[in-house]
Amino acid sequence: MNEQPRRRSTLAGLGRRHVEPEVMDQADLDPERHRHALAGLAQVNWLSHSAGIVWRPIRKLARQLPTQQVRVLDLACGGGDVLLGVARRARRHGLDVALVGYDRSATAIEYARSRRASLGPDLASTVRFERRDVLAQPWEGGFDVVMCSLFLHHLGETQAGELLRRMAEASRHLVLVNDLSRSRLGYLVALVACATITRSEVVRTDGPRSVAAAFRPREALALASRAGLAGTRVRRRWPFRFLLSWERTS
Repeated sequence: MNEQPRRRSTLAGLGRRHVEPEVMDQADLDPERHRHALAGLAQVNWLSHSAGIVWRPIRKLARQLPTQQVRVLDLACGGGDVLLGVARRARRHGLDVALVGYDRSATAIEYARSRRASLGPDLASTVRFERRDVLAQPWEGGFDVVMCSLFLHHLGETQAGELLRRMAEASRHLVLVNDLSRSRLGYLVALVACATITRSEVVRTDGPRSVAAAFRPREALALASRAGLAGTRVRRRWPFRFLLSWERTS
């Protein structure tokens, strides 16, 4: 099926998740195309304030724990732009954080490490990126916050529920999931925005596919409930996103 008929069919069927393989998930993706896509995705995340979405609850927690360093783990961190955005905000607010990002892609981790240098040596020392498949390999312990951005929609329901369960087990205080919210308008905006913001054909293809594969807020809340995350909250965030948050109470 050609791309235009495919997109019309997808748009008409967005009452349910429509999952197609994303180009950036391909293990054999050319590294240069991958880096170009990571740069394009960073632009999308900057415009949609992804770092700000997760920063607000992290800042609130840090102020509740004023005498200790707040440790944050970002799963499937990609090019690291969200975590680097958190680092910059922590510096502006004078808060002590230690940030770790995992991704299974060697290209993504190399790219994230190269961008970390822009923080300067002192702030860069608070951020670490490590190659790790978060679905297949164990995680470190001792994190106050375990989060992910734009990752949940890559997973089937069983995988997504298992990820949420593991995130809750690994976190001492807070779980955060920043992701897309599936809708027809969001799909159309993704088509236009990705074509406008970046020249990366990978992002232009994957952006709308990501929206089509995304969970709606009530679906994400149901996933968390089935995973045992009692008291989870899901709030809509601009543009066409949601933030799922769970706090440990004991």
